[in-house]
Amino acid sequence: MAPEQSSAGPVVDPAPRTGMAGSSSPRELAAPTVRRPVVRGPMGGRTVVVTGASSGIGAATVRQLAGLGARVIALGRSPARTAAIAAETGAIPVVADFAQLAEVRAAAAQVAALCPRIDVLVNNAGGLNPRRVVTEDGNELTFQVNHLAPFLLTGLLMPRLRETPGARIVVTSSFMNLEGRIDLADLTADPARGARRYRPLAVYSTTKLANILFVKALARRGPPGGPTATAVHPGVVLSRFGQGHWLVGTFYRAPLMLVGARSCASGARPLVDLAARAATGAVNGTFRMRFHQGERFFSARQARDESLAHGLWNYSCARVGLPA
Repeated sequence: MAPEQSSAGPVVDPAPRTGMAGSSSPRELAAPTVRRPVVRGPMGGRTVVVTGASSGIGAATVRQLAGLGARVIALGRSPARTAAIAAETGAIPVVADFAQLAEVRAAAAQVAALCPRIDVLVNNAGGLNPRRVVTEDGNELTFQVNHLAPFLLTGLLMPRLRETPGARIVVTSSFMNLEGRIDLADLTADPARGARRYRPLAVYSTTKLANILFVKALARRGPPGGPTATAVHPGVVLSRFGQGHWLVGTFYRAPLMLVGARSCASGARPLVDLAARAATGAVNGTFRMRFHQGERFFSARQARDESLAHGLWNYSCARVGLPA
């Protein structure tokens, strides 16, 4: 992987920093008072959109990609934290809450207006909710934030991705997909998951399985030379993620923290590797455990079910209002 910092001198980036917060209408987050330097590097001239950018792995990914010279769109939920990472790195902040699909649509329109090309879309935003929450769109919250919202964002940005040679889509998944199970009939009948006992970790695991099925469907549907798609497990990372759940929280405490958890910077490196590598054809439609293939031992049997991937695609299109 390319080094995280370039030794080249800074140049001025005149692009405005705008964002959208708290509604479905884009608005400016904060007008810059000074021009921010951008480092030229291996990714100079490339535009990368990173979701979940306001903290954790997403923020670390923004830092590393900016250090490689990329023009980064930092898409986060928190206006203050997204503005802070943008001010630190020179990224362009865009704010959207994935719990509201209207905000996803507005953010996609803003990103498309900002970006005549998109070389990389890093779908990293995600969460694990300890209790059942139903969104205003009628979906269980974890499933919407982890799968339906990035599905919608990707679909809306696909024209830009297809117009950009060598474009790729990176999706943060997890080895926890092994514990997931997708029943399309159940999803169709009960998208809010209100008919049975709520098991947060099982729901989360199912969304990570959906992420893998999504990249496999993207790879099959993509035109020759079109954007590639890869899912990746970044490792167990010391971040704000999932700490409200007792089992996830154990990884943030000794002794497991000392042997099983990684820093956010370490967790970001596999995402940056996929974003920066020269060619991604060999990893198109695959699931990776950090820098290595994870198909054989770390993906669920359902992850290899083409008919299920097709069915989930159609279901997801219907839930978010995209044509199948």
